[in-house]
Amino acid sequence: MNLITYLQAGYPGLAVITSEEARAETEIAVVCNSLNRQLHAWSSTEGLVDLAEGRITQCADPLDALQIIDDVFAKREPQAVVLMRDLQLHLEQTDPMLTRRIKDILRIAKTNGHALILLGCRLNLPAEIDHEITRIEFGLPDASAIATVMDGIINSAGLPDLDPAIRESALANALGLTTTEAENVFALSVVEAKAIDPAIIAREKASALKRNGLVEIVKSNTRLDDVGGLENLKEWLKRRAGAFGQSAKAYGLPAPKGLLIVGIPGTGKSLTAKATASSFGLPLLRLDMGRVFGGIVGQSEANLRAVIQTAEAIAPCVLWIDEIEKGFSGSKSSGGSDGGTSSRVFGSFLSWMQEKEKPVFVVATANDVSQLPPEFLRKGRFDEMFFVDLPDVAERSQIWDIVITRHGRQTTSFDTTALAKSAEQFTGAEIDAIFVDALYDAFLEDGREPTDLDMVNSMTRMVPLANLMDGQIAALRNWAKGRARSAAGDKRTGPARNTRRINGVN
Repeated sequence: MNLITYLQAGYPGLAVITSEEARAETEIAVVCNSLNRQLHAWSSTEGLVDLAEGRITQCADPLDALQIIDDVFAKREPQAVVLMRDLQLHLEQTDPMLTRRIKDILRIAKTNGHALILLGCRLNLPAEIDHEITRIEFGLPDASAIATVMDGIINSAGLPDLDPAIRESALANALGLTTTEAENVFALSVVEAKAIDPAIIAREKASALKRNGLVEIVKSNTRLDDVGGLENLKEWLKRRAGAFGQSAKAYGLPAPKGLLIVGIPGTGKSLTAKATASSFGLPLLRLDMGRVFGGIVGQSEANLRAVIQTAEAIAPCVLWIDEIEKGFSGSKSSGGSDGGTSSRVFGSFLSWMQEKEKPVFVVATANDVSQLPPEFLRKGRFDEMFFVDLPDVAERSQIWDIVITRHGRQTTSFDTTALAKSAEQFTGAEIDAIFVDALYDAFLEDGREPTDLDMVNSMTRMVPLANLMDGQIAALRNWAKGRARSAAGDKRTGPARNTRRINGVN
């Protein structure tokens, strides 16, 4: 937080956006102390408090508080900083007197070198004062802040010093939590395991992220070898697996930005995202873009900031955005449908993708690339874009092997070459569904083992998606020609050669 710079520059109105009120207030107090600024704090429950002298002036109404602050700011010395908590709740009442009073206060503060700081978890200001207050993002605690919290729990519980490897693992697993959440998780670990247990911390962090509804940690043991076909894409990922270490950073190698995988539904794009995290040895975060958009004005932008803060706090990590076109397809026309919210969120996301410095590798998947705005696809947002087509016969054979093994059967019990030829036009997800359907048939007949004939019968009952959306697939192949790399390899490089690629299963 660059609060000290803004105060030294004489900014009269600032807003610190965070849900960690206590930590933010502590840092603000430290900054004010270093600058010899007199710090006051207001809330509707406590009134206006002179934190240096402990003097309290009861004033639950913000208008009354601003009148007292006016008297404080009328003096040139000592320079003062007034922290106002939860003023957003009062501003939402659209009181013109409150807005006018804030404008007057900011003018006096600018003249006499004082500052007004608004503190809250979100901020949506009236247009009259929106450009007079500078927003300061207050990021999640870094490893050193988390370590301070953990050491406090260790000392209070009388635990011995941690093994360095366990300590490093525990801190890494706690990144992405607030200090309060981290303190609670460490305390829970002590109660459950009588020690700081990285596994408990990881479990509770996953639960905490899932509760906020924006991102969740996905546990995945999927390897690139579990993906059928897509040799070109897998090779590209393997070449970047070591780019997140200290040696790569010392070499001057920039961390990879991300990857866009475009293709037909069911061809294993999601499986590839999971395998990417395992290949890189990084945690996998899944973001549902639909959850970012909220009904309250300013909520969508605040949600996106929260997602970015979480991902960057956990970094290095993989951020997986499935079917990203559903989240951004309306950004072109959002001015007339949602007041421009989609456009603003889209613009903020693009700016972050372009300028992000933290090692957050974004894996985005899309089924209908025509819904994505052109600026999203240009170089600089993603390192590469791959097209995933239907599997060819060799890839279908690999997929049959993967599916059969996953369901606990021996591949030698089936003629996968013949099955691969019979499954033309079927995706990896559909091949998996065919095998499951055959298992049901076999189980109902005295629990016998499934046969090749069961698979063929299941195929005859299933209409492949490729038959239902042949027009869309042709359009997608035509779009991919010359725009995206084939995920399968160099043997088929475009739709003119009937580009067909796939992954294992979805």
